[in-house]
Amino acid sequence: MTSNPNKPSFNTDRSRLFKDRFAKFSITAGGIMVLIALLLIFFYLLYVVQPIFESAKVETRDSFALSNADQIVGLGVEEQTEVAFLLSKQGNVDFYSVEKKGFGKKLASLAVPLDSDVSSFAVSAPFQGHYAYGLENGSVVLVAPKFLVTFPNNERKLTPRLGYPLGEDLPLQVDAQGAAIKQFAFSHYEDKTAVVAQTEDKRVIFSSFVAEENMFSGEVEWVVERTELDIEGRVDQLLMSPDTTRTFVRSANQIYVYDTRYPSEVELIQMLAANEENANLVAAQLLAGANSLMLANDNGEVSQWFEVNTDTGREYQKIRAFETSKQPKLDIFTEFYRRTFFTTSSNGELGVYYTTSEAKLWQGKISDGPIENFAIAPRSNAALILADNKLTVVEIHNEHPEVTWSALWQEVWYEGYPEPGYIWQSTSAGDDFESKFSLVPISFGTIKAALYAMLFAVPIALSAAIYTAYFMSGSLRKVVKPTVEIMEALPTVILGFLAGLWLAPLIEEHLPAIVGLLFMLPLGILLTAFAWTKLPESIRHRVPDGAHSILLIPVLLFIGWLAFAMSGAIELWMFDGNVRQYLTNELGMTFDQRNSLVVGIAMGFAVIPTIFSIAEDAVFSVPKHLSNGSLALGATQWQTLVSVVLLTASPGIFSAVMMGLGRAVGETMIVLMATGNTPIMDWSIFQGMRTLAANIAVEMPESEVGSSHYRILFLAAFVLFIFTFIFNTIAEFVRQQLRDKYSSM
Repeated sequence: MTSNPNKPSFNTDRSRLFKDRFAKFSITAGGIMVLIALLLIFFYLLYVVQPIFESAKVETRDSFALSNADQIVGLGVEEQTEVAFLLSKQGNVDFYSVEKKGFGKKLASLAVPLDSDVSSFAVSAPFQGHYAYGLENGSVVLVAPKFLVTFPNNERKLTPRLGYPLGEDLPLQVDAQGAAIKQFAFSHYEDKTAVVAQTEDKRVIFSSFVAEENMFSGEVEWVVERTELDIEGRVDQLLMSPDTTRTFVRSANQIYVYDTRYPSEVELIQMLAANEENANLVAAQLLAGANSLMLANDNGEVSQWFEVNTDTGREYQKIRAFETSKQPKLDIFTEFYRRTFFTTSSNGELGVYYTTSEAKLWQGKISDGPIENFAIAPRSNAALILADNKLTVVEIHNEHPEVTWSALWQEVWYEGYPEPGYIWQSTSAGDDFESKFSLVPISFGTIKAALYAMLFAVPIALSAAIYTAYFMSGSLRKVVKPTVEIMEALPTVILGFLAGLWLAPLIEEHLPAIVGLLFMLPLGILLTAFAWTKLPESIRHRVPDGAHSILLIPVLLFIGWLAFAMSGAIELWMFDGNVRQYLTNELGMTFDQRNSLVVGIAMGFAVIPTIFSIAEDAVFSVPKHLSNGSLALGATQWQTLVSVVLLTASPGIFSAVMMGLGRAVGETMIVLMATGNTPIMDWSIFQGMRTLAANIAVEMPESEVGSSHYRILFLAAFVLFIFTFIFNTIAEFVRQQLRDKYSSM
């Protein structure tokens, strides 16, 4: 019995079945792994971002009783919250351990050398760390508790000591008449110290002390200038900005604002009737940075005021308000650097608020009796509370108070700005700077960059794809298609480099030529096509079918040369020789060298290969029997293209456009190098932008790990992830709809 040679063997069937199953398993596993990778990225971004939306927490660490609580006038704690210091009316500074081991143990008691009895006490801005005693003889003594850090036996040891910013034996004689200082405010700033004080005989004196070196002896001498302020009525509180340029006097329900930049020319610049209706002012405090004035009313409202440009100059205006405890005694305390403030009330409640985000972060009862004094730690992670004759240490978990959904996505009125706006400005050289984290301008920039890139790329890429797949000869297509696809392999950093250093200056110098090309190229191509149809058939038949596009190469080169050759003449004729000046002066448009036009051309050039390749494959893959049947029924090539080929290929063409859009949204290097990275919201084609991807690339290396800035950059990445996910989802949905509609053709 002979076997049939054409019959497949059992082993061959098993081998083919194994290969089919292996291929199916591999493809399925690969798809699942891709989905898992996307989910891991998604959840990791959420994991990093989630802490910025956590609420603040206040927890009591411990407390200990004080025998002289009624004598304490000032509190403070060192940076690591291990040692607290308490300043008494008598001029003593007591240091206590407030770490868990040895909590409440008295470490030292140091005396401030005073040559007269104490009549008042004041605290500087928190970040300066200075305290001062006002004396009966009209002088003021500054003191700064400090700690000497040593490491005996490899253990960290803090030794309390007192520092004197002006010298131990150098009190400042604020009042030349020697009247007692009843209340005062002060600031020691670089080589200048200023004090505004109310004396026992009701005078309000501004004194400025400037350190100058004696050219003969080399000793530092203090040159003093005094000015008496004219205040009507009682004086309830005095405040001074850390740089000594502004002095505030709270008198009943009015705030006197003085310009004290020049001590000999102190000027009243504004008087605020700052109390709320049917309420009285009970406290005032300067926010960190000293640009904002916080005012508390006895109806529980705390308002924020800062200077705003008006028609008559810069004036303090009420910007926002916060509802707190409605208590007759309400005090305000501020952090060292951030715009967080705390309120303490007579019923023992503590409130934590952040001004810019307009957020109430935490509010709760922290003691049974009234809170007599309060001090925040330098790192804002703990605070001291003096209440119920005991000192309580509370731990504060408030890492990201400036971040709320409203601060990220709504207009915010920042200090020094004339109006609310969408601002991204994350870093500065000064500690008094407030970071601005609006994601709106960089999200807007992402959409703007993608839009201009697509406006440039889509018409060119789709037209080229349709012509290459439908009209071009096969031999020429084999050259053109791989050439265009190779363009996709060009590193975007090279394209960005060329756009920023070559294309941007070229456009700036020959802007009329670039704008002229937008009209001259289409017109030139149409005129060339029309002229070609008028040529004798003997000439036209010499060019093979599908190779006519080669004839356009010299035409395009000539139009390009002509546009640049005429650029100078057009600029002189139409724009008085300076197109940039014309845009600015006549049209009110700002021209940045690195702008949206540069980005549109450069990024469009990078997106064209993506759209071209996918769209060309979609058009070329349309079954020939459909187009041949249409032609056989008498339709022209154009009718067949529009009514049959493009409809059948529409799912692929739409996918090509959406893939190009996704590429444009996520592009980094071209936008980074060709836009100027200005986070502004303006649709002008002559201004730049900053995108999400470029912003992450620029600022991530500079951000501190775990900081608000760091986590918001991850949030920007999450937003970018959502953008691309939405675009791809819409693309897939529309593609499926188009495929279902035209699959029966």
